Amino acid sequence: MRRENQSSVSEFLLLGLPIQPEQQGLYFVLFLGMYLTTMLGNLLIILLIRLDPHLHTPMYFFLSHLAFSDISFSSVTVPKMLMNMQTQDQSIPYAECVTQTYFFILFGCIDNLLLAVMAYDRYVAICYPLHYAIIIRKELCLCLLSGSWILSCAYALTNTLLLVQLSFCADNIIPHFFCDPAALFMLSCSDTSLNELIIFTAGAVVVILPLSGILVSYGHIGLCILRVPSTKGICRALSTCGSHLSVVSLFYGTIISLYLSSSSGQSNDKNIIASMMYTVVTPMLNPFIYSLRNRDMTLALGRLFR
Repeated sequence: MRRENQSSVSEFLLLGLPIQPEQQGLYFVLFLGMYLTTMLGNLLIILLIRLDPHLHTPMYFFLSHLAFSDISFSSVTVPKMLMNMQTQDQSIPYAECVTQTYFFILFGCIDNLLLAVMAYDRYVAICYPLHYAIIIRKELCLCLLSGSWILSCAYALTNTLLLVQLSFCADNIIPHFFCDPAALFMLSCSDTSLNELIIFTAGAVVVILPLSGILVSYGHIGLCILRVPSTKGICRALSTCGSHLSVVSLFYGTIISLYLSSSSGQSNDKNIIASMMYTVVTPMLNPFIYSLRNRDMTLALGRLFR
């Protein structure tokens, strides 16, 4: 990096959550419990899928990687937030802040793409059950997974490289619990128009295209069920897609609420709460959704404990 592009700020200050100082201990215990639940729940899903031969299918192959992504996504922000709450030290070095931004974008994008891939898997399983093994081959699964990682790495790297070109002068206070890219743009004393253009246009593509694929997949699934309406077919579709649809609704619901609150100029506290939903709450709830609403996972869990 050239000298003129280097930041004059060596560290940032994270203001954290909008809570009173006397409530720090209570919230620390709460978020520590949520983080440990996220870790244990998703690790249990990975363990079940690895150990149970009945779960060695494409759907659970993608689910194991989604669980790993959820663990990583939550680990990018929550441990630092907990450490700041415990030590009352709000500082984060410049390099650590940039690194946190990179991995935050990376694993957020991976989650998004994996949900779209899983929707396509469910579409083939319900609409073309006799050809499922031919269409969803091991090679295709590896290609879809590799493509998701490559696209996510490219998107995160592009945004991070543009970020390190910015200069930060006097103001180094981030009104958030992690290094949010939008908050960093507001602190920069450089022209951020290119950064904002890339992160919002490319970000819209990264979100809208997978969401469109999910909606199209479930549209075809609905039409397939309506063509041959039967109680057995509806129950099979719900048991196959119910967990995934619940996770999709939770994930995109929090992202859309964050976008609407930002575009409508609502308070920063509401933005922080919306960010907390998809960085902390959603990864914690995913294992429960897949365990409670999925018969295969429930049976595998019973076999493991027996």
